[in-house]
Amino acid sequence: MTDTIASPRAPEAPTISGSVRGYAERVRGGDMGALPAVFGLVVLCTVFSILRPSFLTPGNFANLLTQGAAITVIAMGLVFVLLLGEIDLSAGFASGVCASVLAILLTEQGLPWYVAVLAAILTGVVIGAALGTVVAKLGIPSFVVTLAAFLGFQGLVLLLVKGGTNISIRDQTIVAIANKYLPPALGWALLALGVVGYAALQLLRARKRASRGLVSDPIALIAARVGALAVLGGVAVYILNLERSRNPAVVSLTGVPVVVPIIVILLVLGTFVLRRTAYGRHLYAVGGNAEAARRAGINVDRMKISAFVICSGMAAVGGIIAASRASSVDPNTGGSNVLLYAVGAAVIGGTSLFGGKGRVLDAILGGTVVAVIENGMGLMGYSSGVKYLVTGAVLLLAAGVDALSRKRAAATGLR
Repeated sequence: MTDTIASPRAPEAPTISGSVRGYAERVRGGDMGALPAVFGLVVLCTVFSILRPSFLTPGNFANLLTQGAAITVIAMGLVFVLLLGEIDLSAGFASGVCASVLAILLTEQGLPWYVAVLAAILTGVVIGAALGTVVAKLGIPSFVVTLAAFLGFQGLVLLLVKGGTNISIRDQTIVAIANKYLPPALGWALLALGVVGYAALQLLRARKRASRGLVSDPIALIAARVGALAVLGGVAVYILNLERSRNPAVVSLTGVPVVVPIIVILLVLGTFVLRRTAYGRHLYAVGGNAEAARRAGINVDRMKISAFVICSGMAAVGGIIAASRASSVDPNTGGSNVLLYAVGAAVIGGTSLFGGKGRVLDAILGGTVVAVIENGMGLMGYSSGVKYLVTGAVLLLAAGVDALSRKRAAATGLR
């Protein structure tokens, strides 16, 4: 009698209903992801649209995108630090220092814009390397280190701008970043390129997983994702391509803001690093359990230093955008509510303050929520005090959802 060896069972063909059930189970298990941020965004936009119809105008939509751009970019960098369970309280004024370097080199030294931009980003990298080294090598809590840096960089900005002067930026390339718009045809072309590229990546990922015998997303689900991106992007580009000027004969305002594709490129790069590289996997591992990651051979100190470098580098980009929007740099650049809004944006979007959970996309969603609150309540005539109260309540709610989600995940064995 001969024994027969059963062949490995092939994975079941994925279906949309199965994917939906899997997502619902993850949500019930505590993995809320960006769902609270998306829900809050829908509610806020609906309420403001009803109370102030001007909220839905093309001009206000374009203003929303540029209004929250700098904070969103700074929040994107903070995600990398928050993934480790650390914090960077100096990111706001670090962006101010980098913006001051940019303005001085452009206006006072007369250097080309690309040299000034490179110097500003390099300044951010040096700041991040210094902060990360102190945190990782000396073991001082990041809260204390970055709080000290917060105070120090505030003083450094005052010194760079000579106590309180305003340094104007006249370089047209820099000013265009947050104040100019793409030609309508170019906006459509970039959208088409983005949709095609996203579809290609989704199909390539599904094909690779199938070739390895792994369960992949069904083609219908991939088509739905690509279709949703095309529809949402198409609506946004259409609205932004409408004439927004009150006097088109004198000046025409149409097209996607230049800063939007910059943020999209940063989103793609950040998402690729976190989801498709060994570095990203190590970052999540250290944030989940630093000691286990160290025993697995991951250089925890190097990961911490690199995360602070990325955070401050992105803060430099955010400072450049802020300087572009104001066409100047002053002692308040990077100060006021910049840091609070940036941290709030990352947390509201779904990044955990406890480490190990978060995406670059969270910063964009949270930044949009913060910008909608700021913009909508401004249209309704509320004071800054009321705006702070509402934003603080939303941040506390987001942190509460995160804490409850983690408890739920631990109870169900998902974490």
